[in-house]
Amino acid sequence: MNDQIRNISSRIRELRDIVGLTDAQVAEKIGIHLAEYQDYEAAKADIPISVLYNTAAVLGVDPTELMTGDIPKMVRYSLSRHDQDITIERRENYAFSVLAHNFKDRDMDPMVVYLTHSDDVEVTTHAGQEFNYVLEGEVEVKVGNKRFVLAPGDSIYFAPSVPHGQRAVTETAKFLTVINERQSMVR
Repeated sequence: MNDQIRNISSRIRELRDIVGLTDAQVAEKIGIHLAEYQDYEAAKADIPISVLYNTAAVLGVDPTELMTGDIPKMVRYSLSRHDQDITIERRENYAFSVLAHNFKDRDMDPMVVYLTHSDDVEVTTHAGQEFNYVLEGEVEVKVGNKRFVLAPGDSIYFAPSVPHGQRAVTETAKFLTVINERQSMVR
């Protein structure tokens, strides 16, 4: 695991201890097996964004706090500069830059996702709604049993409760994603 994932795992473990929950209680509240949760907390496995969001909700913090250690402060606007992005590398062929991370109580999470070519689509599920807009390269988006290849300017809006994932068809690809999962997160 990379240093970012280790830092996120450490923040999760520390905050869980502060709020007085056991790892079993958090795993149950977010709906995953204890061993899977323990792997995330020990930085032995990549943490899916849905697990990150649900864990943040259970711990009573904004996901930004888990990702960066900072608490969002802005209430009127949040400006993101391209040279000051917070970029998280989840796995070898998938990284994302968090936009609007400093906006307090936001309803949506816009991110720019950077992909390098992969033969497989790793699928995930989470609550809410998701929008993907391709900026560069070609992206294969799998939603359930359907697969779509999107080129720059193409977009897709879907229910992410259906197993889904993306991969770069070209050597590299970049897309904007906007996720609204806050309305239905664990509380």
